[in-house]
Amino acid sequence: MKYSVLVVDDDKYVNEYVTETVTRAGYETTSVFSGEDALLKVKSTSFDIVLTDLKMHEMDGIALLEHVKRLCPDTIVVVMTAYGTVEKAVQAIKKGAYDFLLKPVTPETVEHILTRITEMIQLKTQNQIMRNDLAHRFQNMIGRSKVMKEIFDLVRSIASARSTVMITGPSGTGKEMVARAIHYQSNRHDGPFIKLNCAALPENLVEAELFGYEKGAFTDAKKTHRGRFELAHGGTLLLDEISEMPLNLQSKLLRVLQEREFERVGSSQTIAVDVRVVATSNRNLKEYLAAGRFREDLFYRLNVIPVHLPSLKERPDDIALLIEHFINKYNRDNGKSVKGVNQTALNLLYKHEWPGNVRELENMIERAVVTSELDILTENDFPSELAYGGVENAEGGLKFPMKLEEGSRYLILKTLEKYNGNKTRAAEALGISARTIRNKLADYRLQDESQPG
Repeated sequence: MKYSVLVVDDDKYVNEYVTETVTRAGYETTSVFSGEDALLKVKSTSFDIVLTDLKMHEMDGIALLEHVKRLCPDTIVVVMTAYGTVEKAVQAIKKGAYDFLLKPVTPETVEHILTRITEMIQLKTQNQIMRNDLAHRFQNMIGRSKVMKEIFDLVRSIASARSTVMITGPSGTGKEMVARAIHYQSNRHDGPFIKLNCAALPENLVEAELFGYEKGAFTDAKKTHRGRFELAHGGTLLLDEISEMPLNLQSKLLRVLQEREFERVGSSQTIAVDVRVVATSNRNLKEYLAAGRFREDLFYRLNVIPVHLPSLKERPDDIALLIEHFINKYNRDNGKSVKGVNQTALNLLYKHEWPGNVRELENMIERAVVTSELDILTENDFPSELAYGGVENAEGGLKFPMKLEEGSRYLILKTLEKYNGNKTRAAEALGISARTIRNKLADYRLQDESQPG
C-alpha cells in the first residue's frame, strides 16, 4: 500500500526538492504552493500525511494545521521551519502537529520521519481492526467449560497489571489469542500490540529485530531501524515461543525487563521504554532450565503470572460451541450457509483426540464448510482419519500393532464408505448381518438414525 503525502511550500525550489524526495521514497505525492490550495486539496482528497512549510503568505502552516485537524483528525501533519521560527514550530506541535523539520531538510531526515509516521499508522490501523473484530465477544476466546471460565476470570484480573505473563500450553490452544485478550482488556488497549516469534528468525537477526539497529551497524543496515521494544512503547510486546530465544540474548532481555531500557545494535545511546511483556511457550521450560538452554533468572522474571491453557481434549464441553463459532465464521468468509453438523459427524468430532487442538478443529471445519454442497455437514465432509480413529498410517494403510476392536471398527467403516453408507450391502460384503453393523455403529456412537439401512 502506498501512503499519500501532500507537500505544501510556497518556495518553488524547496517544493520541488521535497516532492521529489518523498516520491523517490515510495509515497504517492501531491504538491501545492499555498495554504489555500492545500486546504482545497484536503477538502476533496484524503491524505495520510501533510508536509507543510510553516511560514507562508496568506495562510501560514499553523492556520493550515488547524483546518486540517478539524476536517481530517487522522491526517498526520509535519511542519518545516527555519531556525528562527522553532518557537512557532513548538506551538504547532501543541496544536496537533506530529513533529517539525528544520530547514534545509535532507532526504534522510524526510525519509526517516515518514517511516516513523507510516509505522505508527500501520500499528494504529492494525489495532483498530483488532478492536473491531474482537469487541463483540471476550477477545474471540470461545468456551463455557469450567477451566475456560477460570482463564477468562484470570485474564480480567491481571490485564491492567504491569507484571510479565507467561502463557503455556500445547500448540494450537490459542496462546496468542490469550495474549491479545490481556492487551485489549488492559489500560494499554489504545497502545500497540507487537509480536516477535523467536522461532521464526535466524539467531543472528533476533537481536536486531528485538532492539533495532543504527544505520551502518552491519552490512545490510541501510537505515536506522526501530526494534519491537521501541514499537511496543506504551503497549504490549508478545514474545512468542520464548524457549527459542538464543541463550546469548537472554541476559539482554532480562536487563530490559528489569531496567526498562536498552541500546540499539550499533549504538551506545540508551532508550527507555514502557512495555508490558507477555511470553508464550509450548515447551516444558523447566526441562530447558535443567539442560542449560534457558536462564533460570529470566524464567522467573517472565513467569511472574503463569497462565496455562488446556488441550482441547481436556475441555470437551467447548467442542460444540467452537464448531458453531467456526461454521458461522467460515460461512461469512465464503458466502456459505451451512447450518450445522449431523449427529454422526458430531460424535466423530467428540471422539477425536485433537492433537492439533483448537487450530486443528478450526482447519477441519473450514475445509468442511468450503467443500460441502449441503447445508448440514456429514461425516463425508471430514477426513477419513476422523472416522477411523487414527488407525491409518501416513501411507493410508493400517498401523501395527493395534487392538482387535480398532481393526474391526476400521474394517466396518471402510466397507460402509465403499458402499456409500448402505449397511445391507456392507453387511453382505463382510459376511455379517446389517443388524450387527447397526449394533457396532451404536457401540462406536456413530449410529445416525436419520440414515437408511
